[in-house]
Amino acid sequence: MEKDKLFSFFKFSKLMTIYITYILSLISIVSFLVFYSNGLGLAYNDARSHLDIGRRVVEGLKPGLAQLGSVWLPLPHILMIPTIWIDFMWHSGLSGAMVSMVSFVATGVLIYQFLKHLNVGMTGRIFGVLVFVLNINILYLQSTAMTELLLLATMTASVYYLLLWHKDLKIVNLIKSSFFVMLSTLVRYDGWFLFLFSAGLVFLQALTNSNFSNIKKSLVLNYKKSEGTFILYSSLAALGIFLWFLWNLLIFKDPFYFAFGPYSAHAQQTQLEGAGELITKGNLILSTQHYLYALIYNSNIYVTILGLFGAVTLWLDNKTKSSVKFASSALTVPLIFNIVALYLGHSVLFIQGLSGNTWFNVRYGVMLLPSLAIFAGFLVHKLKVLRPALIGIFLFTAFIQFQSADAVTIDDARVGSSQKNVTEVSGWLAQNAKDKEGFVLISAASHDAIIFSSGLPMSKFIHEGTGKYWESATTNPERWARWIIMRTHDDNDAVWKTVSKTPDFQNYNLVAKYPFADIYELKDEFVPNVHTKPVLGKQK
Repeated sequence: MEKDKLFSFFKFSKLMTIYITYILSLISIVSFLVFYSNGLGLAYNDARSHLDIGRRVVEGLKPGLAQLGSVWLPLPHILMIPTIWIDFMWHSGLSGAMVSMVSFVATGVLIYQFLKHLNVGMTGRIFGVLVFVLNINILYLQSTAMTELLLLATMTASVYYLLLWHKDLKIVNLIKSSFFVMLSTLVRYDGWFLFLFSAGLVFLQALTNSNFSNIKKSLVLNYKKSEGTFILYSSLAALGIFLWFLWNLLIFKDPFYFAFGPYSAHAQQTQLEGAGELITKGNLILSTQHYLYALIYNSNIYVTILGLFGAVTLWLDNKTKSSVKFASSALTVPLIFNIVALYLGHSVLFIQGLSGNTWFNVRYGVMLLPSLAIFAGFLVHKLKVLRPALIGIFLFTAFIQFQSADAVTIDDARVGSSQKNVTEVSGWLAQNAKDKEGFVLISAASHDAIIFSSGLPMSKFIHEGTGKYWESATTNPERWARWIIMRTHDDNDAVWKTVSKTPDFQNYNLVAKYPFADIYELKDEFVPNVHTKPVLGKQK
């Protein structure tokens, strides 16, 4: 009889997981269609850049894995490769959005499973999933080619398996956790911090879990066991970090190129600091304030409060094992990482009304949402008397958010510093360069959104990743470039910085001037001598 009940329980639990996966998949597809039809799926400049990186791997003047570059970590772009070669998948953004959509579904299922292993009842589990799913910012980002959802999925999976290992000490769960940490380190640098934090938890758990009867030998032997467990975990978890250093060494001849190169975040922060806009650097209070604002704008104040009280409730709960509490502390990594990054000046975050009159990177606030969902689910499970009120208020606030279309990530993408309205430049190219032979010289680092929005094939553009074409075109443009796109008098634009100093530059006419870039066209008398076909052959 007991076996029958146990079998029925596991069968029901498996069916619930299948139902949740199915429902979340439907929600994901509908959300993508809604935002795609509204033209919002490609609003983020970074989304278009991510899609272009994936496309350059399979098409262009110098296709290949070297096009993955060093500005962003490679996993999101690698996952696009199987579909990005299809024009529709590229131009619609679906190639990148599919990665986010699968990640969205996986994260929702992981939240459910995480709460299950915290011994939370069905109501609390479903509520936790709803907190994550009924968030318009999450639904928007999962409909784009941005990297947030993939990072959420890999980090949540890692912490989930870390929790299981803390409960049963099975090596297979430790390996799974390290595998997903490794994946997260290839998505965003938040994953690097998760690796350090998780590795520390693994060492401490192995150190305190002593089964030795001889007290004198216990400490030495347990330290060796902890060291072995730490090495086992770290060997796989740190593999992605090692490969990224190796990649930068092999491709750019500098293992730290991604950190200090001309297109790195460090270079961007240096410019902002010079302009007096890196106001959180060295100020812990201001850094904390900025990230908490971003968190609240993305999650809303009610969910943030539920998550806070849920975390405290979990930590003070006598029925929850200490090892489980320590494992669950890894859920706070996004909070710690973002505050530290802002304090050290490695990240920048603009909150409208708090730091200027614009938004920038405010989407970073969603990184704690799976954690808030788990903590909120635990709180609802424990506060049975207040459960109807807590759930009711949440549903009301979610309804208001959807009714008013209140999504700070959409505001950031449409009117904040994360967007670029390049329709004038890209429209000019689509109308005047599409049916004419010749190459467009442009800096992808500065104008990737123009390349994407023009609708022209990637092979029509000469940019930093085209090797000898770039070297030749920036020194002798009239032989290679029929059109040049650049910001006039801006040395941050690599094309202007080089081409403006060449004698050939006088052979171009300024044919259009727009807020984000100017368009120069080769004078008619020089057009017969310009290269219009790839002539350099296959480059290494």
